Amino acid sequence: MGLLKFPDGFTWGAATAAYQIEGAWNEDGKGEGIWDRYSHRLSVIRNGDTGDVACDHYHRLEEDVAMMKDLGLKAYRFSISWPRVLPAGFGSVNPKGLDFYNRLVDLLLEAGIKPAVTLYHWDLPQALQDLGGWGNRQTTDWFGEYAHLMFDRLGDRVKLWATFNEPWIAAFHGHAMGVHAPGMADYGLAYQVMQHMLLAHGKAVKVFRQGAYSGEIGIVMDIENIRPASGSEADQTACQRYRDHHAAVWLEPLLDGRYPPAVTDWLGKSAPVIQDGDLGLVSQPIDFLGLNYYNAVEIGFDPGGGLLKCRTTHLTSPMAGYTEMGWGIYPDGLLQTLKEMGKRTGDLKLFVTENGCAAVDQPDAKGFVVDRERINYIRSYLIAIHQAIQAGVNLQGYFYWSLMDNFEWAEGYSKTFGLARIDDKTQARLPKHSYFWYHDVIASNGVME
Repeated sequence: MGLLKFPDGFTWGAATAAYQIEGAWNEDGKGEGIWDRYSHRLSVIRNGDTGDVACDHYHRLEEDVAMMKDLGLKAYRFSISWPRVLPAGFGSVNPKGLDFYNRLVDLLLEAGIKPAVTLYHWDLPQALQDLGGWGNRQTTDWFGEYAHLMFDRLGDRVKLWATFNEPWIAAFHGHAMGVHAPGMADYGLAYQVMQHMLLAHGKAVKVFRQGAYSGEIGIVMDIENIRPASGSEADQTACQRYRDHHAAVWLEPLLDGRYPPAVTDWLGKSAPVIQDGDLGLVSQPIDFLGLNYYNAVEIGFDPGGGLLKCRTTHLTSPMAGYTEMGWGIYPDGLLQTLKEMGKRTGDLKLFVTENGCAAVDQPDAKGFVVDRERINYIRSYLIAIHQAIQAGVNLQGYFYWSLMDNFEWAEGYSKTFGLARIDDKTQARLPKHSYFWYHDVIASNGVME
């Protein structure tokens, strides 16, 4: 055993998202977002939780940045709340919302932490949802205007931008499965939303290039290690179908300017409407690709398996078990996926923009959480990342999810991923054992094998 050193300049970070931590859902001129509306519906979020207060980050900005500095973060990945800066989604700007993000960026830079901004982490203004949301092609133009605003106001200091976070989740969990905001269940709509999100990404990249802003722009995708359940033709075909509809349906438009033919063949009349020039916009060169990794899955054919006729089984390493989300702990899947992605993208910069462990955190008498399970999880995945870099993958950084326990979407506050615990009565930030362990990883720029 020894210390596995990472390349000089490797970016060590942590990540959050606006709706999951900010709170202040209706303060200082903020408009209603789709997650505000959705979480206030009866019986859609576990325990009736909402993000109304969340981690109260909006009021605890200085404290939270001080915690990031103490942790030793080199970068902090966060998202902008679109309805906080543009309450109606377009038009009049909310100065207090912009001031919040200006202060956050300034505080981060003063602390020596690089801000990494995501423009869309699922909180569409409800006013735009009322106009058709992502099903309305005009939303892509409004997104371009919103992106332009943020580039103009923060682009002198922010040098790493992502247009979208996990658009597959936003499109399909929100519009096909009905388990995320806006809570719709229409697969045809979900595929059109997918196309519009890709188009919105392309329009934002075009604005960024035309404005000659300094820095880099990319997109963040959720990825899985996907393999067939057996060598049978049925399982192999089902696996390819799953891969096409979950991964290639995003990556091929982004990188190659086309959709996998199998997708449109399978969907028939439910395939998205694509106008001339759309895919050219979508496939403009990006500077980096962010990869959020949590799962390895085995895919088998199942005639009762929904639209894709698939059966999905989560894979886990021997004796490793599962996280509290029911996701298998399988670091070799990340290694394999990074190698495959490296071959696919060549010299394009890659980041692991999310990776984390929901665990049963049990505070001791003093409120301290000894989360060895989370430490073992992070260590195993960092070893896999180190192996990928040694194999030649152009991987530039790692962002742990999440800096602190927060509102975990449909699961409310029942699942905890954070390096710091949030006291549910006082909102005190209470670093866990994993926080101090990760501090040492960053300080040494390495992980013990």
